[in-house]
Amino acid sequence: MWSNTVLATSGHVLAIVTYTGKETRSEMNSKNPKVKVGKFDLEVNRLSKFLFCFMVAMAFLIVALNGFRGNWWVNFFRYVLLLCAIIPISLRVNLDMAKVYYCYTIYKDTDIPNTIPRNSTIPEELGRIQFLLTDKTGTLT
Repeated sequence: MWSNTVLATSGHVLAIVTYTGKETRSEMNSKNPKVKVGKFDLEVNRLSKFLFCFMVAMAFLIVALNGFRGNWWVNFFRYVLLLCAIIPISLRVNLDMAKVYYCYTIYKDTDIPNTIPRNSTIPEELGRIQFLLTDKTGTLT
């Protein structure tokens, strides 16, 4: 019997309880689901973090070369604002719009009818397919 089973009658159950470890169905389903992020998104995120650190370091270096005179923290934030063009926010927007467009073209493709992309990372993951598995319902894995 499963851990949340309710008896329909007021009968009795004779059972032996054994500990099966962390590999049980109820234990495996109780974990938080993993967030699926594409490899390209991870690379863009890593690059954005690097560029942010570079921008802050450059602003600090400029203030340090100026000698930390006066309100140096105000000058630091001024230089951060001036150097913010180093981080291309439009890159992220363009990538997301491209993913939406690719998913739309997959949806409208007449060579593969009834295809519904349910994830925006599908176009970038299609190039990494090694094995294609399906069950009797047609779900692709």
